[in-house]
Amino acid sequence: MASTATINGTTAAAADRISHTPKKSKLPSTPHQFITPAEIASEFSHHHPSVARINNGSFGSCPASVLAAQKEIQLQWLSQPDDFYFNHLQTGFLRSRTIVKQLINADHIDEVSIVDNATTAAAIVLQQVAWGFAEGRFRKGDAAVMLHYAYGAVKKSMQAYVTRAGGHVIEVPLPFPVTCVDEIVQEFRRALQRGKTGGRRVRFAVIDHVTSMPSVVIPVKELVKICREEGVDQVFVDAAHGIGCVDVDVKEIGADFYTSNLHKWFFCPSSVAFLYCKRSMESYDLHHPVVSHEYGNGLAIESAWIGTRDYSAQLVVPKALEFVNRFQDGIEGIKKRNHQAVVEMGEMLAKAWGTHLGCPPEMCSSMIMVGLPACLGISTNEDTLKLRTHLRDKFGVEVPIYYREPKNGEVGPVTGYARISYQVYNKPEDYSKFRDVINELVPEGFTCGSLPN
Repeated sequence: MASTATINGTTAAAADRISHTPKKSKLPSTPHQFITPAEIASEFSHHHPSVARINNGSFGSCPASVLAAQKEIQLQWLSQPDDFYFNHLQTGFLRSRTIVKQLINADHIDEVSIVDNATTAAAIVLQQVAWGFAEGRFRKGDAAVMLHYAYGAVKKSMQAYVTRAGGHVIEVPLPFPVTCVDEIVQEFRRALQRGKTGGRRVRFAVIDHVTSMPSVVIPVKELVKICREEGVDQVFVDAAHGIGCVDVDVKEIGADFYTSNLHKWFFCPSSVAFLYCKRSMESYDLHHPVVSHEYGNGLAIESAWIGTRDYSAQLVVPKALEFVNRFQDGIEGIKKRNHQAVVEMGEMLAKAWGTHLGCPPEMCSSMIMVGLPACLGISTNEDTLKLRTHLRDKFGVEVPIYYREPKNGEVGPVTGYARISYQVYNKPEDYSKFRDVINELVPEGFTCGSLPN
């Protein structure tokens, strides 16, 4: 495997720890007739023309050619569903699984299941953790660890499955803004030690590869290694922003379970994801939470039929790969260029507003956190939603806002951060528009307190 490159002055060793710098593509793109800017614009011409869409991280984006392929699959099903069910559905799933296996460097196709989204994958994994408590493999009160910045739906799943089954959930507090990887590693080690107090064992850990809000690339390989050293039974990496955004090599990462959406950064339509389960975990009897006719035939087969529904998003993965490979260096080139562009745009915004980034460039992926001027008066989570709505409705800027509670003694702290994304359809003027809107609001004396509830 190619060695890790240096990006924006980051040392190779530091970049490797957070596993986001580009490596040689396992699925190389065709070296001729790369996609042109005009063709990119045509592929995304269905995007609202007057909106600066700098929030790819929330829902992703799907090019017209992939949408057309999805529609064709939908029509195939509707025209003759019996033929499609018996002769095409499973082979289509197998093609999608095979592509994912190659992308993530899995050992065997049986390790890969195609599911709706990362939330479904989390439910599959956490369901078997709950059975571990219910069936006596784990003791009541044993611990499960997750990051404080874990995705909200995963936190709810931990509550629904693990806490309810008798597990003790420990959240790892993470600093923000964050200045280096070691801050995360130290807090994680301390959380594992807390999990062992009172004779408990840490049975399970869920680790984000890229946290959602605030967005930071987590050193997953290092944290998984620590889990192994500390005797954690199972490790699950929630990488909703994985494929197409950071490097994903499941053998290098070493987790038992790994999930990533394919509709966020791999150009599939909503919604499709994969769940990787290391073959050694087969004895844990994983099942899809929606039980249908394929129950007991293995997770991959169960997930490929959970009742009559539209499976087209999960079958169009080959077409998404075809789109990706129209770009120079395929997905690796896209990742590298998006990362460089989002850092450039983030630094431009921070300089214009006199603020700072939420993390060093080497700890961001294709998303980065940018401090907003303190005078905007962002003082609650409700303020972030009101400001986001105001930016959307009045100015045509779509960007999520994060509230950071100030520490004691801070004077004039930056409490609001915008999470900007960069995807192939974005242009510098999208970010200039955002810059100019904020620069228009500040001299007017605008504050979030002036917005209606």
